[in-house]
Amino acid sequence: MTDIVWQPDPEQIERSLLADFMRAVPGQPTDYEALWRWSVDDLAAFWAAVWERCGVRAHRHYDEVMSEPRMPGTRWFAGAELNYAEHLLAGEDDSVAVFAAGEGHQDETLTWRQLRRRVARAQAGLRAAGVQSGDRVAGLVSNTVEALVAMLATSALGAVWSSCSPDFGAQGVVDRFGQIRPKLLLTHDAYRYNGTTYELDEKVAAVREALGELEHVVVIETPFGGEASARIRSNGHGATVQTWKRFCDHDAEEPSFRALPFDHPYAILYSSGTTGPPKSIIHGTGGTLLKHLCEHQLQSDVRPGDVVFWFTTCGWMMWNWLVSALASHATVVLYDGSPTADGLETLWRLAERAGITHFGTSPKFLAANADAGLSPGRAVDLGSVRWLLSTGAPLSPEQFDWVYAHVGADVHLASISGGTDIIGCFAAGSPVLPVRRGELQCRVLGMAVAAFNEEGQRVVSEKGELVCTRPFPSMPLGFWEDPDDERYHAAYFERFDGVWAHGDYVELRPHGGMVFYGRSDTTLNPGGVRIGTAEIYRALEGMSEVADAVVVSRAHDGDEEIVLCVQPAAEIELDDALVQRIKDRIRSAASPRHVPRHVVAVDAVPYTLSGKKVEKAVARSIAGDAVANRDALANPEALDQYERLGLPE
Repeated sequence: MTDIVWQPDPEQIERSLLADFMRAVPGQPTDYEALWRWSVDDLAAFWAAVWERCGVRAHRHYDEVMSEPRMPGTRWFAGAELNYAEHLLAGEDDSVAVFAAGEGHQDETLTWRQLRRRVARAQAGLRAAGVQSGDRVAGLVSNTVEALVAMLATSALGAVWSSCSPDFGAQGVVDRFGQIRPKLLLTHDAYRYNGTTYELDEKVAAVREALGELEHVVVIETPFGGEASARIRSNGHGATVQTWKRFCDHDAEEPSFRALPFDHPYAILYSSGTTGPPKSIIHGTGGTLLKHLCEHQLQSDVRPGDVVFWFTTCGWMMWNWLVSALASHATVVLYDGSPTADGLETLWRLAERAGITHFGTSPKFLAANADAGLSPGRAVDLGSVRWLLSTGAPLSPEQFDWVYAHVGADVHLASISGGTDIIGCFAAGSPVLPVRRGELQCRVLGMAVAAFNEEGQRVVSEKGELVCTRPFPSMPLGFWEDPDDERYHAAYFERFDGVWAHGDYVELRPHGGMVFYGRSDTTLNPGGVRIGTAEIYRALEGMSEVADAVVVSRAHDGDEEIVLCVQPAAEIELDDALVQRIKDRIRSAASPRHVPRHVVAVDAVPYTLSGKKVEKAVARSIAGDAVANRDALANPEALDQYERLGLPE
């Protein structure tokens, strides 16, 4: 059995929100596994209990919890009317709702009263611009207070929010917003990252020219925008243009909240789009709210007064997940800029200043800390941090060791996994379970998660496809401009009829924990043997000569062969001796089947803007195929070298 590296003490378990929830369940399940089983066997009872215990307030109560349980097609909470923004703005008037920080910005705090006032004035601006329920409002925005206010004002009105990070290229923005035809575009005039200012006037001009139906542009002026704001305002391309300050120049004090059906669209999110046009995924008002309330309060023990942070951009679903913590009466921390702007301690010092209780990050960030020899728990006072959460890729077992040695011996480490597709998680943490080295703690309540083999049979202690066999409220309402749901069905239900197949390769452990092995659609298959890419990455952990790596397969002589592309550490050459050490390490840590046929040096590994390796795009480049939507990448220039690797035919 996997080593237990930390576990909550009996008092922590007893006072957790999950334990309180369990005491109210009929039959009072005695452990998490029994509770999870009840939550997926009786979906209607479980989600009704979440509705009540997590404080959903409806303008009109629901007629029934769920219709016939089928995927896709289940209708949830028919008859209910509610408003997402209303739940996020229900905190105490004089306590802090938002702590905002970032490069080029002074720390800023807003009380609940101040936040509501700003939302009310932005909502008045939307009304003055003619924005109505169902219209799309698009944000080319950084993770700032203005972005949060605009989203809340949009949702309060019943319009549909959609956002991209400003570091997307112009074509990447058009590929997304061009599908949904927004009425209003909100944009910063510039953003700052790692000490460099990037003005947005040329990018905004290209986007506005492509969005022919756009009626309004609103410009958020930054302290470092220079003349970019004036240049944006001087060229409307048929749209009216005004500053955010002018847009919000109204006397409103309190927002109004439009009563909306449970399945009214809340937001449109996008897939990464690195191998084709990004999917425009429509998420519902009630499903998003209920899913996040469950994951925050029951899985992560977020309580009133807690302080929740995730390092994210507004182009990633974790931004939506973060700001929803307001609905649990927690303070949210927004950070705009590089996570290492003032050194690797930047975010840890933010945790100290803001009193963060839930610190959200990624394996890549933790690995950078470890590689640099930083011990955050000794460098900074992290006494407020109870939970350290991570997503974007699996945490290696060694990273669990590092966290408990260098961040805090009594922190609850929760590796979580889900996706933009469900605006939430399949597997996450639990306040009543031990943390096991290298594992995600559990399947999320209400999510009938299993692992299927090739024949569609459930497997335990064996690698398989991550599936969800029963419906859940945060399933997409559909894809934009997919009226017959053909693309929606093809994305998730083609593999196993009536079962959601997510595209992850996982192992379910007998005690309920999960191990993730990477995307199944980039699974290596040499000689017909399925191999997860994460197993190879895990074998490379701790090799100081390797700064980064990406592994893919390529077709060759009627079979597949593994290609490992290595970014050597500074001043290290990938010579024959190092190649052999890498192969020996993989053979020893994984198996002979995992040893790559080719090990080649590259200058950089390409990542999405949300920090995920783009294995499929690398594989396409190596095969000589074009990669669409390179603007979805943080470093698209890194792909060029993969077309010229010179692998033998």
